[in-house]
This record gives sequence, structure tokens and C-alpha cells, in this order.
Amino acid sequence: MLLPALDEHLTAIPEAQGLRGIRRFAVEFLYFGIKEARASLFAGLFFLAVFAVPRAGLFGLARYDLLLVIALAIQAAMVLTKLETLDELKAITLFHLIGFALEVFKTSSSIQSWSYPDFGYTKLFGVPLFSGFMYAAIGSYVIQAWRVLDLRVRHHPPYWMATLAATAIYANFYTHHYIGDYRWYIAACTLGLYARTTVIFRPYDRDRRMPLLIAFVLIGFFIWLAENVHSFLGLWQYPNQIGGWSVVHIGIWSSWSLVVVMTFTIVANLKHFKERIHVPE
Repeated sequence: MLLPALDEHLTAIPEAQGLRGIRRFAVEFLYFGIKEARASLFAGLFFLAVFAVPRAGLFGLARYDLLLVIALAIQAAMVLTKLETLDELKAITLFHLIGFALEVFKTSSSIQSWSYPDFGYTKLFGVPLFSGFMYAAIGSYVIQAWRVLDLRVRHHPPYWMATLAATAIYANFYTHHYIGDYRWYIAACTLGLYARTTVIFRPYDRDRRMPLLIAFVLIGFFIWLAENVHSFLGLWQYPNQIGGWSVVHIGIWSSWSLVVVMTFTIVANLKHFKERIHVPE
């Protein structure tokens, strides 16, 4: 199995004493890219499937139905090849359910934040079942990156505060339609909560670190880019895209960054990393 062998290699990299300067930067950057690609395996394969499957579908299956089959096949293959554990699969299933519930609410007739215009047998409440895998892909990335990059978090806020912030983030996606959008207040609280937090990771043979808030923003940006591609391909539509495609509003970037915060909090809890969170000085 090629990918499991790659995992073994990535976790057993010998220390390279002779690497310095630009050579060290190049090697570390290369390995960082490889590890990021490995962590993004589910998301990357699903992204390719969106490109490959025509809007009219294939083999008598509608596009939405075929994308569900592909997502299930990718997920099953990752478990069977031990790229994901059963415990991680349970966590990813949770992300799928959380995301699908949000999709049902956002596409309901009373809200209509966006819509899925095409036909599909596997649509429930007007939402194709594959849509939950888009949220599961974010969870899969965080889970895989935590392992492959040997992530550790320094100065993590108290867990009850982080959990409260994540709950407020998710709740605001629903309540802002009725009592006002408090996203920026929640974001400000999250900024304060994680202001001192840094993530420690190992691209090659040495630990590197960056502010965790920057990671949240960067991941959110790449998800926003992917959403632009998906909406351009007609996978779903915002109201302002019905007459013709336009760039997804830049404000959605902040929403995705907050989703990443929520995802990170859930992963940290479900994978029982609490005892590893605080790294000694």
C-alpha cells in the first residue's frame, strides 16, 4: 500500500544535520507540502471528483448521487487502508451530521441562503446527502494534519471557554436570521481567546510554530477559494448567482474561518488531546 508506506516514511524522517539556509528551507517546504497534501487527501480527491463528474451525471446517475457514491467510496478506502481509524471515522461522521443539519436550515424555504438547483435521488429536504461530506472534509483535514504534522498546541485556552465559543459560532449560523448577526462579536471573543495560542508542527525534522489564529484564517481562505470553484461549476448557487456566476462574497471567508475554529475544537475534544495541549516552556 503506497499511502500507508508514505505515512510510515513521514513519521520516521531522520534528522538532517547538514541542511542549512536555502537548502533546509527548500527541503522543509517540500515535506510540508507533501504532508499538507496527505492531510488533504479526502478533500483533494472529492475536489477532483467535482471537476470530473459532468453536470448531467454519468452512467445513468445524477451528479449529486454520483458524488455521494464517490465520497462514500473514498471514505471507505481510507478506513480499509488504515489511513483513518474507526474513531476518526466517527468524528468525521459527526461533522457530516452537523454540516448537513446546517445545510437543511440554510436552504429551507424560509431562509434560502443558497440552493442546490439540480436533480438528485439522494436529496433530503432539498439538500443532497453528499453536502455533509464537504464539512466532513474539513474535519478529515484537521484530524490528518494533527497526526501527520505532529501538531501540538501551546497556551490553549481553557477547554470550557473554547467549547463555549465553538457552540456560539455554530448557534449564530442559525440565530442571526432572527435576532441579528453577532459573528464579529464572537470573532472578537475568539481572537482574544486564542491570542496567545501557537501551534507547533514538524514539517521535516525540526519543530516550527505559528499563531493558531493565522492557521484558522488561512484554512478558511482556501475553503472560500474552493467554494468559488464549486459554485462556478453549479454545484450550488447563492441568490446573486442565479442570473450568472459571481465571486462568493468575501464575508463568507470569515464564516469559514469560524467553522474551522469550531472544527478544531471538536477534533481536540474527540481525539482526547487535552493531556497533550499544554507544552512545557
